[in-house]
Amino acid sequence: MRVTGDMDEGLLDMLACPETRESVSPADRTLVDRVNREIEAGKLVNRGGEQVTEPIDGGLVRRDRRYLYAIRRGVPILLVEAAIPLEGLADEHGSGPRQP
Repeated sequence: MRVTGDMDEGLLDMLACPETRESVSPADRTLVDRVNREIEAGKLVNRGGEQVTEPIDGGLVRRDRRYLYAIRRGVPILLVEAAIPLEGLADEHGSGPRQP
């Protein structure tokens, strides 16, 4: 079964956040579109402090919903400094971080 583009469910089960080892799950299309709008607007900065300029094809969201790891060309970018903070990206559909 396909989960996110070229990534299958078996691979997804083996992946985890490189920082906390928490599980990750596929970002829904609404969240991916929101992230891409922020990238296009020049408003998105990753954890390493660098502006994110390349759109994402998908994403993996850490279990605590604080960070998204981009997927580009079917490859998850699981680097702590490349993680995209989700704070402030929640939308009216509930995608994004959980509220405390």
